[in-house]
Amino acid sequence: LCLALIGVTVISILASFVVDEPVDKAELGKLLFFDPILSKDKTISCASCHKPEYAFADTSAVSKGVGGMVGTRNTPSAMNLSLQRIFFWDGRAKSLEDQALAPIENPAEMNLPISEALLRLRQNDSYRNYFRKIFNSEPNRENLSEALAAFERTLETSESPFDQWKFSDDSFAVDDAVKRGFTVFNGKGKCVQCHFGADFTTNEFRNIGLFNGRDLNDSGRIVLSGDLHELGKFKVPALRNIAITGPYMHNGMLKTLKEVIDFYNEPDKIIPNSINRDSILAKPLGLTQREKDD
Repeated sequence: LCLALIGVTVISILASFVVDEPVDKAELGKLLFFDPILSKDKTISCASCHKPEYAFADTSAVSKGVGGMVGTRNTPSAMNLSLQRIFFWDGRAKSLEDQALAPIENPAEMNLPISEALLRLRQNDSYRNYFRKIFNSEPNRENLSEALAAFERTLETSESPFDQWKFSDDSFAVDDAVKRGFTVFNGKGKCVQCHFGADFTTNEFRNIGLFNGRDLNDSGRIVLSGDLHELGKFKVPALRNIAITGPYMHNGMLKTLKEVIDFYNEPDKIIPNSINRDSILAKPLGLTQREKDD
């Protein structure tokens, strides 16, 4: 199943990132996404952590920002965001436009106040002209976020083997192991209780047992909500392109999909002292080796 979720978009989007002169806000957002002008020391861009060849995710548990600063959470994929309603692991952004600006200002990421980013863009002849042409305005907070969000909305996976099998009735698009795996996914594995819909996410928050208040002390959603029931909860991530977006979980602690499945199968074996873990994972799943492989 996981391999089947890799879409041709990931491959085709690598073909060209060169934009001679953007003609719409999505192309302008694309130009900005790959330009280090939006970081304090002009050394990193959005694409430094959202790598196109890895479905716009990162290969590190946590990414490095300007000056070698290290974040605390794994970089999620910037693909397939059009249908999502909450953003970041703790859901602190309610729109893609809000999400787009946060990494620029984050001290551990690009570390540049938006006011300074806008000044740079206004002082750059090319960008000033691009914004005037597309938005009939100089760069401002609203049109900068709109351009970046517009580009991210173009990064949609489609025509994957899974889509061809399930939605185009092509029974040969995937092999028998994938079909058996999907049965486990929807049944014994309980995956579908959190991962369903077009992008395999419920757009909600869950505590799967990665908080123990000791070595695993990122308390997640509760910091924003103040609700004790949300202690250790994080956003359920989408599963599109999951085979190439590792490492996994909000802290990047699991390196492979095998480790992920082993964890879900017996969470107590991996983290025996978790706090507030979801009742879905109250008991071991009891998956056989073949079911794990499938």
